[in-house]
Amino acid sequence: MQKQYDVAVIGAGAAGMTCAAVAGQRGKKVILIDHASKLAEKIRISGGGRCNFTNTNAGPQNFLSQNPHFCKSVLARYTPQDFLSLIKRYRIGYHEKHKGQLFCNDSSEQIIDMLKAECSLGSVEWRMPCNIAGVGKSGEAFRIDTNAGEILASKVVIATGGLSIPKIGATDFAYRIARQFGLRIIEPQPGLVPLTFDSAAWQPFLPLAGIALLVEVKTGEKKARGEFKEDLLFTHRGLSGPAILQISSFWKPGTPLRLNLLPDIDVAETLIDDKTSVKKNLGNIFAQWLPTRLAHGIIEANQFDPAIRLADTPDRLLRNLGDAINCWTIQPSGSEGYRKAEVTLGGVGTQELSQQSMMSNQVAGLYFVGEAVDVTGWLGGYNFQWAWASGTAAGLDV
Repeated sequence: MQKQYDVAVIGAGAAGMTCAAVAGQRGKKVILIDHASKLAEKIRISGGGRCNFTNTNAGPQNFLSQNPHFCKSVLARYTPQDFLSLIKRYRIGYHEKHKGQLFCNDSSEQIIDMLKAECSLGSVEWRMPCNIAGVGKSGEAFRIDTNAGEILASKVVIATGGLSIPKIGATDFAYRIARQFGLRIIEPQPGLVPLTFDSAAWQPFLPLAGIALLVEVKTGEKKARGEFKEDLLFTHRGLSGPAILQISSFWKPGTPLRLNLLPDIDVAETLIDDKTSVKKNLGNIFAQWLPTRLAHGIIEANQFDPAIRLADTPDRLLRNLGDAINCWTIQPSGSEGYRKAEVTLGGVGTQELSQQSMMSNQVAGLYFVGEAVDVTGWLGGYNFQWAWASGTAAGLDV
């Protein structure tokens, strides 16, 4: 039997549940549909199971998009403090871990339970798991064909996310619906993802797997350049850790990364200044600054003997060694792809949507929110803040 709703929200993740709750609490008759059997897996696994649910510093400068100005209005109208007010209302303990990143003290399940409770306050109906065969127009309404029957809704909100982590249910549903209705898609690609290297080229670095250190990493030129000071992790396949996840969203295939392994030390100048007063060999000096395996690996990779005394090393060679550490240039061959990507770059083009309501400029009543849209945050709670803010914007408009 057909049922008519004011709003159908497709996708019960962070943005979808937020949108459904806001619309329902405004008195709208809302149905929330999702194909998964487990609710909000991306929330559940985030932050090591404690959900990095926002960042106190979140602002437009922390997001990538072909139109970097698009997110300003939505983010300004629903801030991290607004979400914190909700958290506090539910007495969820939280703490700041690093650079404004806020995590639950206990479990990400608390965020999921809070969003479910907010949906209940809005009398939201659920269809889950529920597979959708198609979405079309039926007069002024939208018709959603599902394995649980046909659903009619005056407004439809697509909140099904991007392609990241297919094993927990990611699909291209949002892009298919957008294309069906004539909306432009910015080519999706993995974001916040470990970078890989040619296996032969990476062979010398295999013994360094497991080493982590604070670095400065850069890529690109001028306006498109990314630059972060974060922790780096060597792996058997390449580089990971927050520094690499951050820079991966800016990295373009065929371009190098520039890594400063000792961002607080001018290595060449320090070594040259210490030549007359320090009697140690290069291996011992570098081991004071870097993990021993890495220190020796870098020295040997530059064809030095770690046992050579600093005083016996020409200034020219010390400058070469300094460059190898303060400006290590290395070119990735690719990334770990969507299976390891925390987010999807690209998506529904922002020129297709209202920057106030997230509704399509071409199709009245059709909205796209969250990761489905070409707005991608840095690592550190920014993408959840975009989910809460864009979901709220649509929920207030439907």
